[in-house]
Amino acid sequence: MIASDIIKVFIPATASFVVGILFAPLLTHYLYKHRVWKKIKGKTALDGSAAVEFAKLRDGTETSTPRMGGILIWVSVLFVTVGIWLLARFIPIPLFEKLDFLSRSQTWIPLFALLAGACMGFVNDLFDIYPSGEQGVRLRTRLAFVTLVSLFIGWWFYAKLDVIAIGIPGDGVLTLGALIIPLFVLTTIGLYAGGVIDGIDGLAGGIFSTAFMAYAGIAYFQNQINLAAFSATLTGAILAFLWFNIPPARFWMTETGTMGLTMTLAVIAFMTDTPGSGYGIAALPIIAFPLVITVVSNVIQVASKKIRGKKVFRIAPLHHHFEALGWPAYKVTMRYWIISIVCAIVGMTVALLK
Repeated sequence: MIASDIIKVFIPATASFVVGILFAPLLTHYLYKHRVWKKIKGKTALDGSAAVEFAKLRDGTETSTPRMGGILIWVSVLFVTVGIWLLARFIPIPLFEKLDFLSRSQTWIPLFALLAGACMGFVNDLFDIYPSGEQGVRLRTRLAFVTLVSLFIGWWFYAKLDVIAIGIPGDGVLTLGALIIPLFVLTTIGLYAGGVIDGIDGLAGGIFSTAFMAYAGIAYFQNQINLAAFSATLTGAILAFLWFNIPPARFWMTETGTMGLTMTLAVIAFMTDTPGSGYGIAALPIIAFPLVITVVSNVIQVASKKIRGKKVFRIAPLHHHFEALGWPAYKVTMRYWIISIVCAIVGMTVALLK
């Protein structure tokens, strides 16, 4: 049984990586042929002013590197998930039936979160590429979308899955009742805010792949094999994206990738908590520490400029601050990867404490 469970996790992960590698040339051809990149240089800072320091760091690559690379991730995951499900239905041999990990109890919700976020992110990227007035969908509109979707998912956790508590390492559980819904909303919004880590070639791909790999391991040891397989499938697809995103990036992930991934990460963290008799939520700030510190650095920068009238960092979020200090982009990326791996190991340990 253990061997077959491992196969159920590893084969979809490998399949999504292979699908992503094979799909990438087609996606790349389309993105370059149709010039799917920003037509207007520049970026707006957190306070609404022009991001001058960011423009210096990018040196015009915004208008020459395609966006929407995140399509590679969710298309690969969708292809493998649905493909295996169809094989199990129409060619009902034991292998395909065993590999099928699409289930109402474990994978419907994270798959819905991935696709919902990916679709909204896709619309944002379209407006970014073909601006009409302002670039992208307004932030408040995107936040409203994330809030509404997470409200629905939070309600589903509470009303349909009877999730009313979170695990506290060393202290059992903390019963929240209906407060689990706003907790999920706030967690999702916080992770989504961390999606701006998609700012250096290879950075976001390495961090997201490590986070989902950690949760795949957590879900596996909780015997949530379908959820583990889905998380591993995400990891494989992200690694395929990363193959083409390593400097110099062939394309960038942008919102169609980061919005879906951050929303899905929140779902999986909650599913590996009390539903799996673990501490997936307590482990989230550790596993997703690079995303957390990204949000914190933005908050500090905005608060300091409003209260003190001066910046704490040369540029926020934090990874761009290191670039502004003179660190090569590859050094920032690789050090973040190292930190992400260490955090994933520590977070897995916390999530599996008994």
